[in-house]
Amino acid sequence: MTRASASAHETFDAVVVGGGPAGATAAQTLAEAGRAVLLLDRDGRVKPCGGAIPPRLIQQFDIPDDQLVAHITCARIVSPTAHKVDIPIKGGFVGMVDRGTFDDWLRERARATGAERRTGIFHKLEPQDDGTTLVHFHPGSSHTNREDAVVRARAVIGADGARSEVARQAVPEHETPFVFAYHEIASTEGAGADYDGARCDVYYDGKLSPDFYGWVFPHGDKVSIGTGTAHKGFSLRDAVGGLRRAAGLEDCETVRHEGAPIPLKPLPRWDDRRNVLLAGDAAGVVAPASGEGIFYAMTGGRLAGEAVDAFCHTSDVRELAQARKRFMRSHGGVFWMLGLMQRYWYTDDARRERFVAICRDVDVQELTFDAYMNKELVKARPLAHVRIFFKNIAHLTGMVPAHAA
Repeated sequence: MTRASASAHETFDAVVVGGGPAGATAAQTLAEAGRAVLLLDRDGRVKPCGGAIPPRLIQQFDIPDDQLVAHITCARIVSPTAHKVDIPIKGGFVGMVDRGTFDDWLRERARATGAERRTGIFHKLEPQDDGTTLVHFHPGSSHTNREDAVVRARAVIGADGARSEVARQAVPEHETPFVFAYHEIASTEGAGADYDGARCDVYYDGKLSPDFYGWVFPHGDKVSIGTGTAHKGFSLRDAVGGLRRAAGLEDCETVRHEGAPIPLKPLPRWDDRRNVLLAGDAAGVVAPASGEGIFYAMTGGRLAGEAVDAFCHTSDVRELAQARKRFMRSHGGVFWMLGLMQRYWYTDDARRERFVAICRDVDVQELTFDAYMNKELVKARPLAHVRIFFKNIAHLTGMVPAHAA
């Protein structure tokens, strides 16, 4: 630690590093609580993401309809042998956002709430003897020929992605398993006749991903086509090319493309027991099996903001640990179940084929979407769970043909 004059640097209650859904939500939460907060974000960074957000997110985080680029009323899952199961979304819809515009809207909302927004590239943390931390960053969008800008923070929230530099510097045990994701945003002009702008398609096929899935998610007049894998050496670009051909989108113009690692397991610790707390991908809160991250990022961001607000009020470092405890209490069971599902069903194409067959079952469809829409394991229908259990056993043992209805 080093000493520095308390008046030498601009001081904030909190500096939030990273302006994605987690960081922007954390900054908004702190600003609403009356805290002086700086939101620091890189310029022009867009994460590869299908962009699905459930009704619970729309309601809890007050997302206006003009931020939704599509309303999805059906999901189609496709097996390795091209068998298709269409699952209607009853009594509602799943919203779709384009991360290129949605994330910036969240940052602007945080700014309008009272957070100060600056563009910069995080460099390092410098803990001080008085309990604060100096946050060094390169102003603007480039490292070139720029001296560090420095601000003082009572607390720091690292929401700077799966390869978080804040986590690397401050939080031990920050490594977590990754899926490397890549997608292309394409125009829908020239799409094949089978393309449906109100339907999300999910492909379970080892040729498209040996351990995850491929997706075709509508974005209004555009579409996100992507896949992911943890297998090094697997060509994601080639896989997306194959997916575009399978979905009848090979002739559609590509507007942009992005790639990035996505974590699939929450870190065992989110804070440094001093004044640094992680949120979003930096904390590992992307759901296994589904890869869903926006809801969990924003939920984690809000919890991080509340934890830092409590820490600033009490100076009790134990408040920081409450963010992870509260998150895992609400969502840990879902993450465990999805992780188990991914480890078993995504292993090979024979199991993927049977997984798609199981999804023909009405009980499975209703409970799956109820859990997705409400973001919790459904407990209200015990008989349905019993039926699903025995149907799973039948499929696992091969008693049911892979495409039995």
